[in-house]
Amino acid sequence: MEKTERYDEVAKEITAVLEGESNLTARMATVSNILHHAFDHFFWTGFYVVDPDKPDELVVGPYQGTLGCLRIPFGKGVCGAAAASGETQIVDDVHAFPGHIACDARSESEIVVPVFDHGGALIAVLDVDSDRKAMFDEGDKAGLEAVVKASFAA
Repeated sequence: MEKTERYDEVAKEITAVLEGESNLTARMATVSNILHHAFDHFFWTGFYVVDPDKPDELVVGPYQGTLGCLRIPFGKGVCGAAAASGETQIVDDVHAFPGHIACDARSESEIVVPVFDHGGALIAVLDVDSDRKAMFDEGDKAGLEAVVKASFAA
């Protein structure tokens, strides 16, 4: 199955499971679980949530995979870059990324998608790591951005 088709299938599954669920934590837990198990190269899949007490900092939210970092300041690492810029970040080699935060040394490539609420405010980032280099591309960007939009801003 092509990547685009797989993302379409996963998006439909997520939409069906989330129907009627308004709790943000439940939604994030479901999205991270379904995505993590849908692609064999997803090593760590989860959310870092904007901390309401420290609005320039992300705190770990629901995820699948090895232990995640607990806190990430805006502008630091790939997640912080996505939070600060409001734009999806694709990194082929995390070890070459300036300021990369090594939560797990086995991580090799990463994609991070900002998550906005209905009003357009940043509420989190979706972080997906792979233990292989250069595993994410524009197809992943389009697929993950569509899932995030349908799950949190629709």
